[in-house]
Amino acid sequence: MLILTIRTDKPEAELGLFDNDRKLEYITWQAHRELSIVVHKKIEQLLSAEGQTLSNLEGVVCFIGPGSFTGLRIGLTVGNALAYGLQIPIKAAVGDTWIQTGIAELKNGEADEIALPEYGADAHITQQKK
Repeated sequence: MLILTIRTDKPEAELGLFDNDRKLEYITWQAHRELSIVVHKKIEQLLSAEGQTLSNLEGVVCFIGPGSFTGLRIGLTVGNALAYGLQIPIKAAVGDTWIQTGIAELKNGEADEIALPEYGADAHITQQKK
């Protein structure tokens, strides 16, 4: 099972490509405010390093937080869109062993309909300025 892992809760973003439990590729980069611009390129880079394409993916595991509001939103939007568009399962995961837990649950047939973020606190929404 070829699985893409996505973690975007902090300035250093992480993407991984796994064949079941075996790590094929793993990249990290300082994304900061460039995350939405480069995440798709980084996914393509990760896949091409292993001679794979998006159509080869069989599952997605996303770290859901807590963490950066914008970072989580971007990463989870990418993960959910890939899962929906490719018609593959997605699994939301947390904690230090999020990758292992998410992969194990996907392999056991457990999937989420959609991966939702866990920000760790209520959003601080301000009134719209006129």
